[in-house]
Amino acid sequence: MNETDEPSSDSSATSVSKDRVVRFHYQIFDEAGGVVESTRDGEPLAILHGRGNVMRGIEDALESRKAGDRFEVTLPPEQAYGPRKDDFTQRISKKYFRQPARLKPGMTTQLSTEEGTRSVTVLKVGGKVVDVDMNHPLAGQTLKFDLEVMEVREATREEIAHRHVHGPGGHHH
Repeated sequence: MNETDEPSSDSSATSVSKDRVVRFHYQIFDEAGGVVESTRDGEPLAILHGRGNVMRGIEDALESRKAGDRFEVTLPPEQAYGPRKDDFTQRISKKYFRQPARLKPGMTTQLSTEEGTRSVTVLKVGGKVVDVDMNHPLAGQTLKFDLEVMEVREATREEIAHRHVHGPGGHHH
């Protein structure tokens, strides 16, 4: 990395805007107020802002924030994981699942698709196939997010070219 690729070390005066790296902790609360996902016990999520690496409602809420800002935002299904689609099911060969012998109806698992990894819910397990609900498990829900911006920095040229963050909390090549 040459000098022009070095990110700025002064993140205190930098606010979130397009092509800046944002590291933030989050907690997601479902409609009943239960925590469904959190980074609080681990590394913050790192994104390249303005490139669609998180849901649009979160990206909009982060805009112009600074390191140290902590706030909440409530997103309707359309801005979060989308509305729930009836009959959005698919029958998939067991060969596309890791550890298919452990799959049980009602459990959530990851499925690799052409668009990337997707969370699906197992409906039925057969001898050679698995019926899954392709809706994200949180689809159709209004969700509350507790967000805390930990760091904001300029992205490197390589991160901008690759459209994602490299290093801790980001992508590793």
